[in-house]
Amino acid sequence: MSLSLQIPMRWGDMDAYGHINNVEIVRILEEARVHAFGPPAGTGLPGVEVELPIFADLPSGIQALVVEHRIKYLSPLHYRNLPARVDIWVSAVKGASFTVAYAIYDAVSGTKCVIAETTLAYFDEAAQRLIRLLPEKKELLQGLLEESNFP
Repeated sequence: MSLSLQIPMRWGDMDAYGHINNVEIVRILEEARVHAFGPPAGTGLPGVEVELPIFADLPSGIQALVVEHRIKYLSPLHYRNLPARVDIWVSAVKGASFTVAYAIYDAVSGTKCVIAETTLAYFDEAAQRLIRLLPEKKELLQGLLEESNFP
């Protein structure tokens, strides 16, 4: 099951060609993760409640860290004074990591402009090590499981 979000684009996100800059694409991905799954516990709280608190309800000292980004630019994403549609889902759940997948669409043409995936893992700050996903987190993540963007 994917979630569909509206993520605003900013005037300053543009490059000299009127396209959303590649660095800003990563920011859009981050915004989509936070809108879908909540901010990391302890930051920006209180805030909007999310249905799928994959990050927002982590115990103190546990961090959700980015392990890897994969991004493929299919078409330029042009700046619009409208939010971009971002579909987000989970494409893999493993013992100590999970992968979030995205598709970003142009707000006017509906063209799929970007596909991406972010692999994340939970990290115990005190122990300085990755930790395995708890069964309840795995179950929550598997409810969003769909195919990967990448072979």
